[in-house]
Amino acid sequence: MLNKDRLFPIEPKTRDLARALYNEISTLPIVSPHGHTDPRWYAENEPFPDPAQLFVVPDHYVFRMLCSQGVKLTDLGVPRVDGGETETDSRKIWRLFAENFYLLRGTPSRGWLEHSFEHVFGLTKRFGPETADEFYDHIDECLQKPEFRPRALFERFNIEVIATTESPLDDLKWHAMIKDSGWTGGKVVTAYRPDPVVDPDFEGFAENVEKFGELTGVDATKYDNYLEAHRIRRAFFKQYGATSTDHGHPTARTEDLSRSDAKALFKKALKGECTAEEADAFRGHMLTEMARMSVEDGLVLQIHPGSTRNHSAEVMARHGRDKGFDIPSQTNYVEALRPLLNAVGMEPDLTIVLFTLDETAYSRELAPLAGVYPALRLGPAWWFHDSPEGMRRYREMVTETAGFYNTVGFNDDTRAFCSIPARHDVARRVDCAFLATLVATGRLDEDEAPEVARDLTYNLVKRAYRL
Repeated sequence: MLNKDRLFPIEPKTRDLARALYNEISTLPIVSPHGHTDPRWYAENEPFPDPAQLFVVPDHYVFRMLCSQGVKLTDLGVPRVDGGETETDSRKIWRLFAENFYLLRGTPSRGWLEHSFEHVFGLTKRFGPETADEFYDHIDECLQKPEFRPRALFERFNIEVIATTESPLDDLKWHAMIKDSGWTGGKVVTAYRPDPVVDPDFEGFAENVEKFGELTGVDATKYDNYLEAHRIRRAFFKQYGATSTDHGHPTARTEDLSRSDAKALFKKALKGECTAEEADAFRGHMLTEMARMSVEDGLVLQIHPGSTRNHSAEVMARHGRDKGFDIPSQTNYVEALRPLLNAVGMEPDLTIVLFTLDETAYSRELAPLAGVYPALRLGPAWWFHDSPEGMRRYREMVTETAGFYNTVGFNDDTRAFCSIPARHDVARRVDCAFLATLVATGRLDEDEAPEVARDLTYNLVKRAYRL
């Protein structure tokens, strides 16, 4: 069974304080403002297929580690883009997963999985080859019951609201189905992710822009119409609850180009003639344009830079995007964000949430920027740093300069539905441990700590994302 004092300080008095803080906030509702769960789950409310399809096949946090030790993605059931042969026997996939579960020792993925096994399915034995079939049979049996369907789990997890992330080319039919279903047990909203029609390096960019125009009824191949098409789609997404946009650019570069220069770059992008520099400049300019649109329509703008995505050409060709081969890269923010911040950084009604995979930027760049510009907020420790140590380092490096109230709480950013309560539990425990340490070292009054704990868990995220 999981240790009840996990992630709390070792020193008894401080541990007692962390435990007391945690007990006050542990049952607060989950607000998940950014993630990648499938809205179809909540729309159709069908049973999850089986344990392997729930825990292994869709979760790159799991299969990337196994891949690093020579396990083939096809043997783990990860689909091929060409429809080629891949393992379809879920029990076989599960047994292979169990044989290699030891590879996750010391990683946050193991903690999330064990939390899910115990708290969602009531399994308290150690998972491994000896218990693989027992776990599979028990979970598979549970998944056939009504109380383990997506909506029932959503309510059991105490999720107040969750945001999914969709392309601007998405028809949002699953969100429409949710909206029309009459379900009152949870709120599912979308978020606008325009990368396919903003990034000249995105596969099929020109075709995507043409489809973008068809969806909006304008000729989006003309620059001014293209901007108007974004406004139209953003308004459409807002009809399905969107309060944010999301941008996964490789760098944090922003530009504020003249209309003629932006128009010329857009023309080259449609022809596939942009150099790498020009493509980056266009992406950067569109971040500034998106920020201006956010001033108009109130959508929170999230910037997720610093990932060299799909690093393996072989895996990209065979399995497609988001298959565990996205690698952090060094990111500059001070000069990169200056054009955008000079344009809109002092807007008090604009919220721009910055994320990073480059921890060296926390105290040197991001905290000082968020600690002075009214429009900026710092996103939580993200992706590779979504871990106990990553969260602790984040608090240590940003709090002195940005404080608590220029941050936005926690988001889980996951495709793995059953890991959501586990991830939020880790964040709450780490934050309570950090606050207890501040109290024990005389940097925070004890009567202030519960208020801050509640803010970090619930209030900041609702306020920042306008939920």
